[in-house]
Amino acid sequence: MRACALIGYTRSNLYYHRKPKDDEPIRTRLQDLAAQRPRRYVRGNAVAPVHAPNERWSLDFMHDTLASGRRLRVLMIIDDFTRECLAVEVERGFSSRRVISVLERVAFERGLPRILRFDNGAELTSHAMLRWGAERAIELHFIDPGRPTQNAHVESFNGKARDEFLNLYSFLALDQVREAAAAWLIDFNEVRPHSAIGNLTPAEFAETLIINQHLQESAA
Repeated sequence: MRACALIGYTRSNLYYHRKPKDDEPIRTRLQDLAAQRPRRYVRGNAVAPVHAPNERWSLDFMHDTLASGRRLRVLMIIDDFTRECLAVEVERGFSSRRVISVLERVAFERGLPRILRFDNGAELTSHAMLRWGAERAIELHFIDPGRPTQNAHVESFNGKARDEFLNLYSFLALDQVREAAAAWLIDFNEVRPHSAIGNLTPAEFAETLIINQHLQESAA
């Protein structure tokens, strides 16, 4: 063709058809890798009810400042079923690995959850967190941006924490915040009854579940 000659294009290329390749080995290998390292996370999901301890933990951060104006962050972790506060961690800032270390510390005492629920903060959506969740076989549920009601349990908890210890004092140092947080945590778990769990404290409710489980196992 004259057009091909003008642009220096080989005519045989017009009639070339790419031969299909056998991609089955590659496809099989990718499936194997996906099974070994699944990315177990869900985004924009509805909040499902929970039926047992450690079924789902919710995480969130609060921000505050010391009297000097220096900023601090507070990591909150709760069990959505027992309503126990599992950790109130105070730092100037949190990396993904710091969050993971707190989760591992809590899990050492009570085991890992099936689901973790949190917002879209950088320390929670990082590769390190996704990899940790996959290695631990934990489903990571991210709420939609700007939809805090999807994490209602921890949002309500945060409101109590802010009103009852963060807003009550003007802290001079992180250690003071940590001491106040530890005292408030004990009060929340062991002293304050909650209507959602039969007007028991979270600690009482969790203990009742353990006793009932032992009774069921003994009767079986």
